[in-house]
Amino acid sequence: MICDACRMQRLWPILLIFVAACGQPGLGYRGIDPVRVTFGPDVFDIRVRGRRAEAIRVNPRVSRNVADIGPQAVLAIEAVSQCRVVRLTGDQAVAEAALDCGVGAPAPSSFPSVLDCEASDLGEGTCDLACFP
Repeated sequence: MICDACRMQRLWPILLIFVAACGQPGLGYRGIDPVRVTFGPDVFDIRVRGRRAEAIRVNPRVSRNVADIGPQAVLAIEAVSQCRVVRLTGDQAVAEAALDCGVGAPAPSSFPSVLDCEASDLGEGTCDLACFP
C-alpha cells in the first residue's frame, strides 16, 4: 500500500506541468509577442495571427465561463487587431476569435506592448472605446 505522502510526491510533477502551461499561447500563436490590454478588472494578453486572435486572461478573478469575460475579450481583441470579432469561443481563461478585417489580411500593428482601455456605453448597443499606452 502506498502512503498518502508518497502519492502526493508522485503528483507534484504532473501538477507543475499544468501550472506551467497556464498563460501560454496556443500552438497557432507561439512566437507572437502579446499586447497586454486592461479593461476594468480584466487583463488580457492578446495575440493576432491573420484573421484569428487569442485572448488569455492573466488576472485572478472568479468567472464561470466565457460569457463572464466575453465582452471585455471582444473589446480587447478589436482594439489590438483593428478588426471586428465575428465569433468568440473558449472558456473563462482563454478565448479565440474569428476576425472580419475587410479585404486582405490585417496589417501588422505597431501597438505598444501594454494598453489600458475604457469603454463608454453610447446606448442602442454601441460603445466608444478609448485605449491608451
